[in-house]
Amino acid sequence: MNHPELQQKTFLILLVLVTIAFGWILLPFYGAVFWGAVLAILFAPFYRRLMARMKQKPNMAALATLAICLVLVILPLTLITMAMLQEGVLVYEKIRSGQINFGTYFQQIVAALPQWLTRLLDRMDLLDINSIQQRLSSGAVQGSQYVATQAINITQNTFDFMVSFFIMLYLLFFLLRDGAALTTRIRDAIPLSAGHKRHLFKKFTTVIRATVKGNVAVAAVQGALGGLAFWFLDIQGALLWAVLMAFLSLLPAIGAAVVWLPVAIYFLVTGAIWQGVALIAFGVLVIGLVDNVLRPILVGKDTQMPDYVVLISTLGGMALFGLNGFVIGPAVAALFIACWDLFSAQPESPMPPK
Repeated sequence: MNHPELQQKTFLILLVLVTIAFGWILLPFYGAVFWGAVLAILFAPFYRRLMARMKQKPNMAALATLAICLVLVILPLTLITMAMLQEGVLVYEKIRSGQINFGTYFQQIVAALPQWLTRLLDRMDLLDINSIQQRLSSGAVQGSQYVATQAINITQNTFDFMVSFFIMLYLLFFLLRDGAALTTRIRDAIPLSAGHKRHLFKKFTTVIRATVKGNVAVAAVQGALGGLAFWFLDIQGALLWAVLMAFLSLLPAIGAAVVWLPVAIYFLVTGAIWQGVALIAFGVLVIGLVDNVLRPILVGKDTQMPDYVVLISTLGGMALFGLNGFVIGPAVAALFIACWDLFSAQPESPMPPK
């Protein structure tokens, strides 16, 4: 006996279960799969240009694009990460030995404050020196210890890292070569109108490219400039602080000033006037303006979401998915906005006849 509706429901249940099972299988390497897909989206326009120049030879064009991706993105990022982790280990050793003591730095700042400001802060219970010193010292130790632990973990898990790395490169090659056909198959399988599918795919790829190409480039420039300023001023762990400034630059309304401004204030209150003034001027006029100049060029004003949406989605994505969340969070937020825009733009359905 044939029951088409029952067969359709059974098939849909089977489809959902198989999809969940496939996602579960990929879960141990989701980072490699995710970044392979992100890099494929990012380098797809370059691959298409190479295809035109290489007389439609997809394997050669994909290999050439993969080599360029290695030279421009993956290799420099790997070298910077390894150098940053090594420097983090050195900073941790200096903090543990007492050569770097953030509690002492805070005490020097408090000692340089005017007496009226000190009394005011005391009345407001905002100047518990011993408690703040302990928190700063323990926080610095925990942060540097985390970096040192990550360095040890990467060394111990070299095999797992290399496996994930080669999976990403292997997947990237095939996504570059077969990405257009795969996208067409996925688009055809989604039960939506052609206009809706076109809008959602365009929004998704635009946000991925904008987040990686624009925000990461801006963050890298701001981190590099901040690191150069710290190196020039002979501040311990300049590379480590540069990476931290680049990381914070990914978050709107936070930025690299969270790192360089307290250092500038410390210089000013401890008598290093020219260092403090120079760091503030460089931070405001150079580091701060990079975001206003580069971001509209690399990202484009029409692709940006409101800053509060980017901030919340980025923080939420990173809380759930770690470092990968700075791309996943804004992408999900963009699709959320795009879906609701499409829903609100639909004409109201006519009332059924009575």
